[in-house]
Amino acid sequence: MFPIAKEWQDRPLEDTYAVVFMDAIHYNVRSEGRIVKKAVYIAIGINMDGMKEILWMWVGENESTKF
Repeated sequence: MFPIAKEWQDRPLEDTYAVVFMDAIHYNVRSEGRIVKKAVYIAIGINMDGMKEILWMWVGENESTKF
């Protein structure tokens, strides 16, 4: 893993966020010679100062209630 990505993952988060949004975006990705659909899940928080922050991202096989 890239050092900057690990640093981002390990950063401290706020204790409280005014609003948290969760969503997924679907992409077609080439995997082992086939085109497959992947979902990128994202959680965005708006802190108490009104600033948006990306809290979390995850790549999944497809959109489901599991995530």
